[in-house]
Amino acid sequence: MGNPKAFLSIPRKEAGYRPIHDRITDYGEVEQTLNTEDRRLQASRCMDCGVPFCHWSCPLGNKQPEWQDKLYHNDIKAAYVLLTQTDDFPEFTGRVCPALCEKGCVLNKQHEPVTIRENEGAIVERAFAEGYVVPKPPKSRSGFKVAVIGSGPAGLACANQLNKRGHLVTVYEKNEAPGGLLRFGIPDFKLNKSIIDRRIDLMKAEGITFETGVKAGSDISADELLKRYDAVCVAIGAEVPRNLPVEGRDLKGVYFALQLLQQQNRVNAGVEIEKHERISAKNKRVLVIGGGDTGSDCVGTAHRQGALSVTQIEIMPKPPEGDNPDTPWPYWPMVLKTSSSHLEGCTRRWLLDTRRFLSDDNGCVSGVEVEAVEWEKDADTGRMTLRHTGQTEVIEADMVLLAMGFTNPVSEGLLTQLGVRLTNRGTIAVDESQRSSADKVFAAGDVVSGASLVVRCIASGRNAALAIHRYLTAK
Repeated sequence: MGNPKAFLSIPRKEAGYRPIHDRITDYGEVEQTLNTEDRRLQASRCMDCGVPFCHWSCPLGNKQPEWQDKLYHNDIKAAYVLLTQTDDFPEFTGRVCPALCEKGCVLNKQHEPVTIRENEGAIVERAFAEGYVVPKPPKSRSGFKVAVIGSGPAGLACANQLNKRGHLVTVYEKNEAPGGLLRFGIPDFKLNKSIIDRRIDLMKAEGITFETGVKAGSDISADELLKRYDAVCVAIGAEVPRNLPVEGRDLKGVYFALQLLQQQNRVNAGVEIEKHERISAKNKRVLVIGGGDTGSDCVGTAHRQGALSVTQIEIMPKPPEGDNPDTPWPYWPMVLKTSSSHLEGCTRRWLLDTRRFLSDDNGCVSGVEVEAVEWEKDADTGRMTLRHTGQTEVIEADMVLLAMGFTNPVSEGLLTQLGVRLTNRGTIAVDESQRSSADKVFAAGDVVSGASLVVRCIASGRNAALAIHRYLTAK
């Protein structure tokens, strides 16, 4: 701990965002970076607490105090080594993680936590720039072969850890490039896809094989996978979006959020989209239904496509600002979150339920009828129940984006062929070692938990890899 009093004299300083008038004209990353000296000073604010709640809050168990100290002393190589002991992809979490660690930071009691996420991102970028990140293939191979189905954060983490242990790993990805939701769901303005390519190239150099454009369950059957490999890890995510089956749902202009986000990411990558298939918010009044991160990503994308206006509605109450007594420190605070996309211009409303979509004369959506609702606590059960007030209004909209989250993985095809047991939520049922009911089949990430965070998926992938390693070596 280089400066034990730094937290008393150095205030929190964030890198901030590019100016709005500049960033909404492109898909470059919106977040800026601090200079090296300012970043070191921010790292010095870490108190090296006796009980590091940042470590407790992190699903990966990152050793934040240790690598903060290395960053302060400008020992980037050692900081990167410490960081990657627990996090396979700090360049991802350093950009898109909601930073549960910062909410658990003791300094967050004064709303001045250490800039842990930004410091993490700075370490990995300097490590790459200074040549400390080089391919390190395993010195020997076990001879065991493992198939990882899906190349999102869970699949990549599982593959990375298995490869480090000397197993021969092949990753199957149905899309044209690896990355899963990292590549096709998260907008480029939050995560530039060259960052993914850089890591994939490193994993290839370390011996991992990637088979893209191959859909397990159709292009290659479950039986073939089980014959060819000693173990299989299913990490296909939870891609079934929550629908809104109300009148007018099939009107032109009503889309699931990922239809917009995936297509725009492909356009940014140079993929040609037929004009009649292009989803664009240009010169349209956009309504986003759903108040989470995916909805926020839709807001930012709509701005960059040239929307006339953007409105976002949510059926839940507006969260409190600043503090929430129901979620005290060091727990994750359920408070109002304002993203960089919201700052670019967005009308946000709460306690509205969608009743029906309205059509113009051409069969296109022209508006959405919504109804004000209230949440009341049931005196007997203590549970919150929804009450419709009967107060309706129409929000004019030429495009509607459904961003209400995801429910479960697609079961048809691979999961049906494997014969794995599913939970009542439609996710794969696993034991404490993330092993499914089918022989040789393990699962990781959202396919087990349902829609979750990138950091939790990486943790799940690492745990699955350890379980598979133990399973293989026990043979």
